Amino acid sequence: MDATGTIWIFGYGSLIWEPGFAYSTRALARLDGYERSFCMRSIHHRGTPERPGLVLALDEGPGSCEGVAFEIPTQIAEESLEYLRARELISAAYLEARCPVELQDGRAVEAVTYVIDRAHAQYCGGLALEEQARIIARATGGRGPNAAYLWNTAAHLAELGLRDPQLDWLAERVRQMLAAPAAGGCAPDG
Repeated sequence: MDATGTIWIFGYGSLIWEPGFAYSTRALARLDGYERSFCMRSIHHRGTPERPGLVLALDEGPGSCEGVAFEIPTQIAEESLEYLRARELISAAYLEARCPVELQDGRAVEAVTYVIDRAHAQYCGGLALEEQARIIARATGGRGPNAAYLWNTAAHLAELGLRDPQLDWLAERVRQMLAAPAAGGCAPDG
């Protein structure tokens, strides 16, 4: 919590378009030293243990990640954190971190965010983009198709004016994969 008793949450994936908590302020923000990456196998929300999907995580790197910072009022700070922990720490592949983020207006705040634990079995950094697309195209979990997660995130980043060329490429590639007739199948008559 900051001096006023509020907390900030940094969202870089589904929290951007489905935070699930109330907030008083929403601002574009940048986190340095981490990069948004499909580097976590999802066995709950967007895949299963038998057919894991991929979800975004913050992975340490030389770049930065642009996302959204949410200011949570003091009165609901603890219940918001409890909700986030139940949602994000379901398999302990994420680590809760408090990181400095820079808001679009230039202010620096400390924000709670969830970064990948590289030692966790679900970590899969370094997958080629084509392999990521194949995994995302075929996976579905408790919160729906992995492709929908990708498309929602890419669309909402674009709406906010935040460009992520890898996400854009993946979104288009997964659309192509899902639109193509199944290998060995027949194309519909035209």
